[in-house]
Amino acid sequence: MFQSNRKRKSGIGSALSMAELIYHSVVRNVRKQHNNALVAIVMNMLQTVLFVVAFYVMFSILGMRGSAVRGDFLVYLMSGIFLYLTHVKALGAVVGSEGPASPMMQHAPMNTIIAIASAAMGALYIQVLSLFVILFIYHVAFTPITIDQPIPAFGMLLTAWFTGCALGLVMLAIKPWFPSFVTIFSTVYQRANMIASGKMFLANSLPGYMLAMFDWNPLFHSIDQARGFAFINYNPRYSNWEYPLWVGLVLLMVGLMGEFYTRRHASISWNARR
Repeated sequence: MFQSNRKRKSGIGSALSMAELIYHSVVRNVRKQHNNALVAIVMNMLQTVLFVVAFYVMFSILGMRGSAVRGDFLVYLMSGIFLYLTHVKALGAVVGSEGPASPMMQHAPMNTIIAIASAAMGALYIQVLSLFVILFIYHVAFTPITIDQPIPAFGMLLTAWFTGCALGLVMLAIKPWFPSFVTIFSTVYQRANMIASGKMFLANSLPGYMLAMFDWNPLFHSIDQARGFAFINYNPRYSNWEYPLWVGLVLLMVGLMGEFYTRRHASISWNARR
């Protein structure tokens, strides 16, 4: 009697409504890091710059600059650091997104898919914006840079983001059941990828017994392929872009199934266990 008649939306209307919800959730996620969204982006850029400076000093002190590909050394460093940060930031954002027992899920239009998508898109937005701003400043203020194949190189950044999101979705599905394990695994995985991602060396320069220690990692393939697209003098022989894509798709399917199962068994009491 007192219920209003709800109009059924078409497929396009539903898609636009969901896109609007994701947009507002992305804005909320970006501003959640700091009251001022601009400050949140600047802080992320400073983190990236500190990574680049630290690795530049380390390579210079250890005399490892000769092992890099012929070309701009800072572009070589940034090609690894940007992809590494995009991967781990996407993983952390998705794992930290709101689950089925979150108070936000009490609002009718909100659901876990929107929360996950907004967390992933927010991480990508900040990283891509930081990437373009830092490269622009370096190009204008220091020395002009040339990316041999910029679109495929950017595609490798997207594969690094995609695999991070897919693994984060798997961890998010497991999180309500084993919260301590997920926290420890996420921390160890991010620290291990400081070396296992291969951002400090080239796959072509590794001997066979060492290559087997790294080629399981999809991020290793993405970084090596990105350097192949960024530099005309480097042709990766021991990596491919299909591997991280397939690994990401498999993890995405597993994560979606796990998230669906977890959502059906969600309980408000889970919040007390976190």
